[in-house]
Amino acid sequence: MNTSSEHLELGQFIPFIYHHNMLADPARMDSFRAAINAAIPIGAKVVDLGSGTGVLSFFAAQRASYVWSVERNPELVQAARRLLALNPGTGKIELIQADAFDYLPPEPVDVVICEMLHVAMLREKQVPVLASFKRRYLEKFGAPLPVFLPEAFLQAVQPVQQSFDFNGYYAPVPLLQDPSVPHQRTVELAPPVLYQMASYREILPVNCIWQGEIRLERGGQLNALRFITKNILAIIETEQRSIDWFSQYLILPLTETLTVSAGQRIVISFAYTLGAPIASLKPVVTLIA
Repeated sequence: MNTSSEHLELGQFIPFIYHHNMLADPARMDSFRAAINAAIPIGAKVVDLGSGTGVLSFFAAQRASYVWSVERNPELVQAARRLLALNPGTGKIELIQADAFDYLPPEPVDVVICEMLHVAMLREKQVPVLASFKRRYLEKFGAPLPVFLPEAFLQAVQPVQQSFDFNGYYAPVPLLQDPSVPHQRTVELAPPVLYQMASYREILPVNCIWQGEIRLERGGQLNALRFITKNILAIIETEQRSIDWFSQYLILPLTETLTVSAGQRIVISFAYTLGAPIASLKPVVTLIA
């Protein structure tokens, strides 16, 4: 694998201090705990890839007979070992310092948890890690594949008018937004449009190449696009529902601001590799005359 400093900053190498925000996010924690409780049968065997502080392994251990908890970052492995020891029922968790790109459990498992998620499936290595895992798992153990948690993802893009004024300082920079609260500085010019969907059990895409036409419902200054990723954590077929969690929204400023009117049509196009840096996403927006 690539051992450059950029690679170490991405995917499996999120610094320990940032994990507090994930632990303190009720939408993330509640959704993952509910999905784990729904997806993991009592007595199952589980792999948690990129396990961080070990919290999802802890949830899984409440139902599983054994959990292989895999984390590459040595700082996080040390922290997770200390934190897991403070919590009950963690004796069934084996904490392993390893690269998720290379790791396979010693025996077949029932469920694979992998939370290397970022909006637009950029930056973190969720998709390439699971594509590698599936290929190597089938070579070693054969079918069937385990259940994956999350099970699928959907991605959408939305044209917006975004304020980039920061106390009088104009700075059109990429922004992350909490999906659970309204954003007064963002004006939605049209509803989100789906541009990609994939199931982790199926063949996973390497790239995202998309071009689509959108009819604007509101006029204004089109100066940014909002990217939205909905993670389908678990599908409850008996109840015909799913347990979902949204990654933070990503606002990307456009290189050119377009003055638009309601009813006008635009074409949005972009191409990027899943797991690549955010800067690799360079959308182009054109007005249809």
